[in-house]
Amino acid sequence: MSAATEPEFDHVTDVLVIGSGGGGMTAALTAAAAGLDTLVVEKSAQFGGSTALSGGGIWVPGAPSQRRAGHVPDPDEVFRYLEEITGGLVSDARLRKYVDAAPEMMEFLENLSPWLEFVWKPGYADYYPETPGGSALGSTINVEAIDLRVLGDEEQNLLTPLALAPRGIWFGPKDLRLFYQVRQSWRGKAVLLKLIWRMFRARVFGDRMAAIGQSLAARLRLAMKQQNIPLWLSSPMAELITDGGGAVVGASVERDGATVRVRARRGVVIASGGFDHDMQWRREHLPEVDKDWSFGNPAAMGDGIRAGQKVGGSTELLDEAWWFPAICWPDGRLQFMLNERMMPSQFVVNGDGRRFINEAAPYMDFAHAMIAGQRSGVSHIPCWLITDIRSFHRYVVAGHLPIPKVPFAPVPTGRKVPQAWLESGVVEEGRSWEELATKIGVPGAQLRSTAERFNELARKGHDDDFNRGDSAYDNYYGDPTLPNPNLHPLGKPPYYAFQIILGDLGTSGGLRTDEHARVLRADDSVVDGLYAVGNASAAVMGRSYAGAGATIGPAMTFGYVAARHIADTRPAKKC
Repeated sequence: MSAATEPEFDHVTDVLVIGSGGGGMTAALTAAAAGLDTLVVEKSAQFGGSTALSGGGIWVPGAPSQRRAGHVPDPDEVFRYLEEITGGLVSDARLRKYVDAAPEMMEFLENLSPWLEFVWKPGYADYYPETPGGSALGSTINVEAIDLRVLGDEEQNLLTPLALAPRGIWFGPKDLRLFYQVRQSWRGKAVLLKLIWRMFRARVFGDRMAAIGQSLAARLRLAMKQQNIPLWLSSPMAELITDGGGAVVGASVERDGATVRVRARRGVVIASGGFDHDMQWRREHLPEVDKDWSFGNPAAMGDGIRAGQKVGGSTELLDEAWWFPAICWPDGRLQFMLNERMMPSQFVVNGDGRRFINEAAPYMDFAHAMIAGQRSGVSHIPCWLITDIRSFHRYVVAGHLPIPKVPFAPVPTGRKVPQAWLESGVVEEGRSWEELATKIGVPGAQLRSTAERFNELARKGHDDDFNRGDSAYDNYYGDPTLPNPNLHPLGKPPYYAFQIILGDLGTSGGLRTDEHARVLRADDSVVDGLYAVGNASAAVMGRSYAGAGATIGPAMTFGYVAARHIADTRPAKKC
């Protein structure tokens, strides 16, 4: 069938994929490998979506790279783990499909293209490693770094983070952890030297190396080029097109100033991301977070979710996101707060000056405690990380590198807290607990009591109040030179408070789907011809987060699942 014989459509394909993140590109690669004509359309002028902005981890228990290393997780145990952490919010069928299909997806990609080589670096624990089925070794799969020059003209089309690292600065899967130990271990110092060498190479040889999400998005795009899969950039979907029976048969796409009606003979896969930056929608579902603090793709405005709703799709978890505590500087720049919450000499307080959670807990748990606390009437958004000058001199805090002052360094260095930080209102300094408390607006007596209690527990070596340091996950970014990597008393003043806001990596609620990624109506019937994956769909992780890569892993897996279901069960419809 051609467009010439079907006048109501301007372009005809078998599978139309909307969105070019990890889920969309994986769906396209899978469909094309099954012999289906496939087209990917992307709203933005650049490809990669939130995948390109991410840490690039892919959570896949039983991945080929694990098996090659002799580690073979029991699928039943992995299912049990997911069942436990999702707490009944996700169907067994969806969980089981993920457990079974994720390793298949990864094996398929590795066999499809030499660009798609995956590695496993054991040691980054699942986020609940002590839960039955959880793993202290972890199941986070990565790709190696890549020189973006191999993309040729496509390099300019790769979505890049707003805050780019200096040229030559990139971290491999384990570099970052060691880098945070620059004062604790020779291996940490070796990573610093490695970064200096990388900067030198970039200046001298013109290297344009990229790792994590940038490398993953680039490799998927290279595989698409290898398979001759077309990608239309700057081509937003306007609406889905249905037939008389309500089945989705295509979409209207805006391209080069014109509306192009695209016929999808076998199916449409929505992989367009969440509604990260649609603040009206976000405030409607979670009014406690009323500012745009999302690290997600700037183009993620919920277009695909709304289009799915218009043709009958139902939604769930719209009040949920892939939360990530962060710092928001006065210029609006967001900065992850990851290792800081695992540092030994710190604790976090709410507006009452009290601790309210294990500070080193997985970021979803930490965020849920912030939200619940805010709803109780006590300020938790923002909250404050409290530390001392010794800790500032010993650990990486808010991007400050604890080494002697280096002129023209790309990050803050030296022994003094930057004056700009203290003038920003984001960081406060106090010569006593009472002075610090006054500056951050919490009761002075309570802050002192909290600090004294924390120091008492730290000297004992166990956090009796919140069990910080008991989990292998807690320890990952802690101080390995201490008996409890996450506990050490705060010492002499000055003391510092860093404001923590509630950021996110993107929203995680969206269209309801079944185990085949088909979009469901409110009555659980299927919207024929329509699939949704990634952040356009309600997360298979529910309100939890299994481990690093638990966003991209499901996105890619259900992209693969959707395309396989289309290829295996959906015949082309007659005109």
